[in-house]
Amino acid sequence: MDHPPQRYGMTLPFSAPLADHPRIARDLAAAGYTDIWSCEVDGLDGFTPLTLAATGAPDAHLGTAIVSPFTRGPAVLAMTAAALAELAPGRFHLGIGSASRPIVHNWNATAFELPYERVRDTVRFLRSALAGERVAEQYETFAIDGFRLARPPQTPPPIYLAALREGMLRLAGREADGVILNWLSADDVKKVVPYVHEGGSGKEVVGRIFVCPTDDADAARTVCRRMITSYLNVPGYANYQRWLGRSEQLQPMWDAWAAGDRRRALAAVPDEVVDDLIVHGSPEECRAAIRRYVDNGVTVPVVMFVDPGLGTDPLDDALALAPTRG
Repeated sequence: MDHPPQRYGMTLPFSAPLADHPRIARDLAAAGYTDIWSCEVDGLDGFTPLTLAATGAPDAHLGTAIVSPFTRGPAVLAMTAAALAELAPGRFHLGIGSASRPIVHNWNATAFELPYERVRDTVRFLRSALAGERVAEQYETFAIDGFRLARPPQTPPPIYLAALREGMLRLAGREADGVILNWLSADDVKKVVPYVHEGGSGKEVVGRIFVCPTDDADAARTVCRRMITSYLNVPGYANYQRWLGRSEQLQPMWDAWAAGDRRRALAAVPDEVVDDLIVHGSPEECRAAIRRYVDNGVTVPVVMFVDPGLGTDPLDDALALAPTRG
């Protein structure tokens, strides 16, 4: 990569014990990673890995991509964000998103209702709460009766929204400081980003880019097909891919999945869809592919490491992808 992006991120945690993560964060920062982001699905929570990373990489930007306002109460979310903002002043970025019905309803016993409105209301609440204001407000999806942070952060963190289609993309541009994108190709970025910029220029565009660093294309596609069938059969992601124009390519997979034939669903994912949505290849090829996302409008590329299952060390693979290696 001749001209690496100004920001370049990696997603933690890795499979290593959490106690090793301050060292891992330090090694990533030394290799040129400016950002360390977390995710929250069914493994570890989104904040603990960042707390450890902050101790190992005291100059790195930190961010959640994402935590859901359905799985934490508004006040708890504000307090947790305030703690990270105090630990990493000016460097913590709070990424929130609705998540999905399986995560919210099936796993966290919470009704997944009015996701757009819940995200919007949470952004408005957090703006006030993180500024140290007393909040007594009836929002559309919840009410707050007299909450005030006892330790508001000196520097309130910027708030980014995970967004798929037009409505949430426009909300991110209008009311948040940036957007978090995933499950899209570099070319898709050109379709998606203009909706964000309708709310004004200068918004950060965080791209969570799935990267499987191996020259073994068959191994990469095997692993990535499992990811695609797991994610893109969730209705929100399926509708997103339809909107992006992949209906014809993915309909056989959706049909097989709906019929309960998981093996046929895996086989029905075309190579070109895998290659579009998940970066794989040599470190040089992966860096070049990440660069295409940046060229098309992503301002903060964040690698989401996909283990190819070949017994390699994730940290070694991550260091090989670092911008300083290009």
